[in-house]
Amino acid sequence: MRYITDYKRVIGGGAAHTGTEHHWAMHVSSIALAFLLPIWIYIFGSALGSSQADVLATFERPFPAIVTALTLIVGMRHFAKGAQTLFEDYSRGTLRHLLVFGASALSYLVMATGLFALVRIAI
Repeated sequence: MRYITDYKRVIGGGAAHTGTEHHWAMHVSSIALAFLLPIWIYIFGSALGSSQADVLATFERPFPAIVTALTLIVGMRHFAKGAQTLFEDYSRGTLRHLLVFGASALSYLVMATGLFALVRIAI
């Protein structure tokens, strides 16, 4: 019988050897979102219902544009990593790989579209 301590079991990061990195990335992004989302909701909420010129003027300023970009990037990366965990836990084989790829592709598509729109407004 081979005796393996808990420390020895997790030192390599789990079966995929990236478990610890993934765990910390999710924690850091969730903490970042805890600060970014209330600020972004306030910015977006204050612009909601205004005229188009007022909305453009709001997002042309640097602070709202930076907060919106950071929220979009961090939120979509958090979504992709969370979806990856979900699909790895509950699916098998080729379907798992397709679902993980699809979630990553969707997050990058949303990120690119949102950043493109933000740049068009800010410039």
